[in-house]
Amino acid sequence: MVAANKKSADSTPAFAALHRANVIFTPHSYVHDPRADSYGMEAAAALGVEPARVFKTLMAEVDGRLCVGVVPVMGSLDLKALADAFGGKRAQMADAAQAQRATGYVIGGISPFGQKHQHRTAIDRSSTKWPTIFVSGGRRGLEAELDPADLVRMTDAVVARLAR
Repeated sequence: MVAANKKSADSTPAFAALHRANVIFTPHSYVHDPRADSYGMEAAAALGVEPARVFKTLMAEVDGRLCVGVVPVMGSLDLKALADAFGGKRAQMADAAQAQRATGYVIGGISPFGQKHQHRTAIDRSSTKWPTIFVSGGRRGLEAELDPADLVRMTDAVVARLAR
């Protein structure tokens, strides 16, 4: 991987945040099909990588407070495990409009980086099995490939079993 050049790094708030933090990442783009059943699985297929290396960023609420769960695209977020990761009692998915307002991104393009506000973040522990993983670059059809340790560091994340 190489550091992304300034032009691509500034194309989304996510890439701008990675660039400012001097994180080495590789941008990947593909033509997004709005009819895709799963944007994450679409990304894995388009980029020719195992779905277990492509992670989706989901907004939820734990005890009424917004947070982020990052899990592999072929699975789903275990809400009880997310609540446990934050020492909470109850978790539920945020609605789409709430997630978009809180992050500044559209559904299917929510990145863990460059959100309007920093949210508590938990990342599925399976991310640590890979030398690099893929997360949304801040819009549909754009992914950032990076070391999972950089994802944890930049988001000050808890690493836990979150996926079902």
